[in-house]
Amino acid sequence: MKPETQNDKSLARENADARIDHAAERARQGASDAVNWTRDKVDTAADRAEEGLRRAVDAGAHGAHRVADKAGEWRERGAELASGARDRAGQALENLRARVREKPMESVAFALAAGWLAGRLLKSRN
Repeated sequence: MKPETQNDKSLARENADARIDHAAERARQGASDAVNWTRDKVDTAADRAEEGLRRAVDAGAHGAHRVADKAGEWRERGAELASGARDRAGQALENLRARVREKPMESVAFALAAGWLAGRLLKSRN
């Protein structure tokens, strides 16, 4: 066997350096690929989460609008009922006034009887 020369050692070292550089480049590329894959997965998950949150907020806003619309309808209906009750009470008062004008003695007697009855009922509770 022939002894290794300086040239052979240099060539062996260059081959080893090239293999190390190649392995390091593959490792860098693998790490870069892994980071890019992870970044894509995180971005996809973030996009899905953002879309889900957007849908939830939109649904909440839609529900709030529906509740506000219903509250407005109920408020309007309540105002209509209150107005109708005021009108009926005013009409009943006008009817009562007309009745008192037509029959004042009967009205006084009815008022006295109602007062006496109310007094008896309240007295019996005490």
